[in-house]
Amino acid sequence: MTGPTGVGKSAFACALAERVGGEIIGADAFQLYRGLSVLTAQPGDDLQSCVPHHLSGVLDLESRYDAAAFLRDAGSLVSDIQRRGKIPILAGGTGLYLKAFTHGLAELPLPDSALRLEIASLSIAEVLRRLEALDGAAVTEIDTCNPVRVRRALEIVLQTGKPLADSRKQWGRVPSSICGVVLLRDRGELRSRISANVDAMFAANVSDEVAAARLAGPGPRRAIGFREIEAFLDGRMDEAACREAIVLATWKYAKRQMTWCRTQFGFPSLELTEENFPGSALDKAVGLLKIGGVMGHSD
Repeated sequence: MTGPTGVGKSAFACALAERVGGEIIGADAFQLYRGLSVLTAQPGDDLQSCVPHHLSGVLDLESRYDAAAFLRDAGSLVSDIQRRGKIPILAGGTGLYLKAFTHGLAELPLPDSALRLEIASLSIAEVLRRLEALDGAAVTEIDTCNPVRVRRALEIVLQTGKPLADSRKQWGRVPSSICGVVLLRDRGELRSRISANVDAMFAANVSDEVAAARLAGPGPRRAIGFREIEAFLDGRMDEAACREAIVLATWKYAKRQMTWCRTQFGFPSLELTEENFPGSALDKAVGLLKIGGVMGHSD
């Protein structure tokens, strides 16, 4: 299952797992970390007590993790869950992790240390300008708010001399054993849900959580809201501006996710509403999915 943040995927995945006898594998680069459960909207105790959850809150804040590590860990978990006669359901928010699982990893050139140092000396604005000059389409294909991915994209384009899309064409097709569905909502409703989620974060003392995680490594610091809340804690932004900045950043991310979902997987879509969630929407999802395979789900 895939779809934009705020659509209600965690609760829906849990209801689906209960229905079909499944276990959930987290596929979110930020929910992996301990100590940021509120900021990253990790599944709460109410959901985790219903069905087993894996790869949620398992890493120290200083740890590094990538798509290759996820592919290794998720593959091992899928095998274990299936051996026990259960259905693995991938649930998370990192499209690249899900793409690695469904299509495998493209054979990209190894990092060039000299080139990497040269790119690291540039500002992100300059990196984006160079990338756009070399490959205008690339800036629409990556998360331009993620400095690591922006720099890596320029590195790949410079090393290969080809558009980024050409390197990504090496990805294979989704295996027939993997099935999925894209969860969607009306855009106005989705924006309202995102705003409500941010309000709930502050009600749950997310500022204290971030304050206790100020020594976190670069991975968790890229979570939406971390830097905005740091600015609030440092007095560089008031709380109202901080909340609005997080809502805006989350909404932009949700729109990128919708584009990714539409273009990367080819799964059928399912429109959620307050009236059919989970209820009849769950019935329809069960009908769309091939029960017995692996269900991909992205937050």
